[in-house]
Amino acid sequence: MTPTSVILTIAGYFLLLIAVSWLSARKADNDTFFTGNRRTPWPIVAFAMIGAAISGVTYISVPGMVAAKSYAYLQMVLGFIVGYIVIAFVLVPIFYRRQLVSIYSYLAERFGRRTHRSGAWIFFVSKILGAAVRFFVVCAVLQILVFDPLKVPFALNVLFTIALIWLYTWRGGVKTLIWTDTLKSACLILSVVLCIYYIASNMGLSVTDIPQIIGDHPSARMWFFDDPKSGSYFWKQFIAGIFMAIATNGLDQDMMQRHLACRDSKSSRKNMITSGIMQFFVIALFLMLGTLMMVYASRTGIATPQKSDEFFGLIATHPTMPSIVGVLFVLGLISAAYSAAGSALTALTTSFTIDILDAGNRRHDNPVALARVRRWIHVAMSAIMGAIIIVFYHLGTDDAISAVYTLASYTYGPILGLFAYGLFTTRRVNDRWVPWVCICAPMVSWIIQWFLNRLWGYETGFELLLINAAVTMAGLHVSTSISREYVKESV
Repeated sequence: MTPTSVILTIAGYFLLLIAVSWLSARKADNDTFFTGNRRTPWPIVAFAMIGAAISGVTYISVPGMVAAKSYAYLQMVLGFIVGYIVIAFVLVPIFYRRQLVSIYSYLAERFGRRTHRSGAWIFFVSKILGAAVRFFVVCAVLQILVFDPLKVPFALNVLFTIALIWLYTWRGGVKTLIWTDTLKSACLILSVVLCIYYIASNMGLSVTDIPQIIGDHPSARMWFFDDPKSGSYFWKQFIAGIFMAIATNGLDQDMMQRHLACRDSKSSRKNMITSGIMQFFVIALFLMLGTLMMVYASRTGIATPQKSDEFFGLIATHPTMPSIVGVLFVLGLISAAYSAAGSALTALTTSFTIDILDAGNRRHDNPVALARVRRWIHVAMSAIMGAIIIVFYHLGTDDAISAVYTLASYTYGPILGLFAYGLFTTRRVNDRWVPWVCICAPMVSWIIQWFLNRLWGYETGFELLLINAAVTMAGLHVSTSISREYVKESV
């Protein structure tokens, strides 16, 4: 696959993005940017959420992780569905009843301003690091396919790509994201299905042969009940998936801003549950693709790369493959990457403007002034993300999907603990202590993880998120003994 074909694919997709952005952002205002005017039909949001949940990391990393971890990831995705049901019936009604623009405003109502700021800052750090990890993987692949042959340095690659993303999101915000995510979902599903078809065809397999080839391969193992100490053990993955979904979707401004764009709470619930079920089958397609790539590599003598994230790109752009497979790979990659980075920038802009700067709540902030602040924050978020991506480029990672979820276990744990304590207790915390609790909880969780491995050889997986949340809740409970204040009404 030549750099020219990659550039043409990117240019074609970007022109589609600009067209969708222009159509969706007509007569856009601050409400359009932050909430999409709360008029989006729920089936559109449900389909868009398939793409929203699949980043460039998922697109690259999930097929490649099959060699080492088989289909264990589906155990976690099964837990996601349960987590989405919890979000739909517990969190969505609360957020709609309060008409929240940023979901972290709930913490201000429940506990106080410092708790509100703590939640917002944790989200800020979590999202900008997580988005940078996701987008770094994509920039690294584009560097190999396009920019290295053209002798363009990685920093310019990042600058160019971030500028494109800023360009199509700066005006329409959430409303634009929902429609571009719809385009992304269609492109992702189409690219994966066609990649499966073309790889199978290149091996002389018919469509009816594919299920048997995949089912007979050792990598197709899905259930792991034999070793409770293993990170792939079913109940660890499933339970972690439930709470990971709650933390990274229900308590994440990036994801919830789409769900809150529906007309009402009932519509949002339908969209949430439908998108969770569809996501399971889409992830299964990615894993099936990974197995087929392993079969193809073994038949053609292609060496498996040391980094699993490089496997999909290696197979898709290999000289033995039809050029259409490489084009489909790039199409799926950029559709996943652009949308995920664009949504992260929008969510970071929303949260920083509303939660940290409090710009949307001050009386002297008229719509024109608010729009000006929002646009400058949008530029700043783009610059910060670009700088972090360049730093990640000089650091090695294992498989990126694991890196993202491990990072989320540390950063989203305090957010999960804050919301859980607010929803399931009626006690008032000491607002001044909350920032320190949120800082100390990940440190204590790391110590617990280290001791479990050192003393009993227990491999802590994504359940680290639960440990982190539990430590946060314990710290909040201690603070109630100091404040001696109780909330009179149950939330």
